[in-house]
Amino acid sequence: MNAPSKTEVEAPYVLREDKDGVATLTLNRGDRMNPLSTAMLSALQAELDRVAKDGDTKVVVLAGAGKHFCAGHDLREMRAHPGKAWQKALFEQCSEMMLSLVRLPQPVIARVQGVAVAATARSHIDTSWQPAATATPCTRAQAHA
Repeated sequence: MNAPSKTEVEAPYVLREDKDGVATLTLNRGDRMNPLSTAMLSALQAELDRVAKDGDTKVVVLAGAGKHFCAGHDLREMRAHPGKAWQKALFEQCSEMMLSLVRLPQPVIARVQGVAVAATARSHIDTSWQPAATATPCTRAQAHA
């Protein structure tokens, strides 16, 4: 099994920046294309739970550090845990995070660049999204119209 990189040991999995009512949550493993490991999912879930209770946050931006938004599930971690029970727990954890994302009281804008695979591709469909080049946020209703 591969030892965790220095980044994985030291840096937070999700960064949060609050400014003018906007909470930006950034997946912070850009060197690995921000894979959805169990640790990443836990960190993102914790931030989503915090932001849901934050009356000062009016909008949430979900972003990925580096050149790509997210590579999807962490295949290295999944290969290290081939058991059915572990895999089931991972997908349940991911499903819970995705449900939390769409149930937030605030609109969510996915700032997607590069690759967005698997659950993260679905996340930017479920959120309010607009290509970054337009820099014009929209509501969930507009995104799904």
